[in-house]
Amino acid sequence: MSESDPVAVITSQVPLPLLHQGKVRDVYDAGDNRLLMVASDRVSAFDVILTQPVPLKGEVLTQITAWWLDSLGDVIDHHLISCDPDEIAERVPSLRDSRQAWARRSMLVHRTEPVMVECVVRGYVSGSAWKEYRASGTLAGEPLPEGLVESQKLPAPIFSPSTKAQTGHDENIPFSGVVEHLGQEQADRLRSLSFTVYGHGATVAEQHGIILADTKFEFGHDVDGRLLLIDEVLTPDSSRFWPADLYESGRGQPSLDKQPVRDFLDGLEDWDKSPPPPDLPEAVIRETTDRYLEIFRRLTGTELDDFQPPHFE
Repeated sequence: MSESDPVAVITSQVPLPLLHQGKVRDVYDAGDNRLLMVASDRVSAFDVILTQPVPLKGEVLTQITAWWLDSLGDVIDHHLISCDPDEIAERVPSLRDSRQAWARRSMLVHRTEPVMVECVVRGYVSGSAWKEYRASGTLAGEPLPEGLVESQKLPAPIFSPSTKAQTGHDENIPFSGVVEHLGQEQADRLRSLSFTVYGHGATVAEQHGIILADTKFEFGHDVDGRLLLIDEVLTPDSSRFWPADLYESGRGQPSLDKQPVRDFLDGLEDWDKSPPPPDLPEAVIRETTDRYLEIFRRLTGTELDDFQPPHFE
């Protein structure tokens, strides 16, 4: 598979026990307290999985996560063992004959017990945060400064956690809700780690002419009780990336993600945002793939085909 001749993966076929299938990822038991997380090219919008996939999306999500975790170095512990196909095949020999199904879109990771809170950090008021602020002047029920406009940079990043819903929408909750659910010590630690990773991501993105408006992180405890950063990290699916040269507060911003899909669906008057979804035009699919490739190229300075996965152990 390559950028010039992509083959989309809707559902992975891997000779391991399937544990969970999410909106994008298929998660398999790789033995020895390890998981294989395969990022498909499925795309969801308004919590509906669309019929057509976006080619190369899963590769971008996997490789950009690995690139970010490599750049974080010793800053934070994480669950990634490897996303290098050769190393994965060596560590899990049963995968050797099915490389086409999972190579370059898979992460071999330490198995964890996820913390059931989405750790969202917002540096700008946008998306659902803007909707709530416009209605009540708050975010997750907590007051924000008066007079903010859409997409405005906040005086300081805000930790804006949400529930981790298994189906449907996550719901914003105040920090006190995290404390009530997890205890003060763990809530404080999650907030501190989230600010650290967001700060790193925002600084690196700025160096590449990109604004990291907001992002969400997930954490989990491994078998030894270590708190690890898990799942995807600072990807265009989990983050809102804006081209800095096009930024202007007071309006919505063009995003380097699946915005072409959202724009197309928002323009349909006869779809009520519930299944079954409408078909995506080929032009929208191509443009969306281009957005994912653009954010990868701008951040890493490398074409997806040429990127060499980092080694972590």
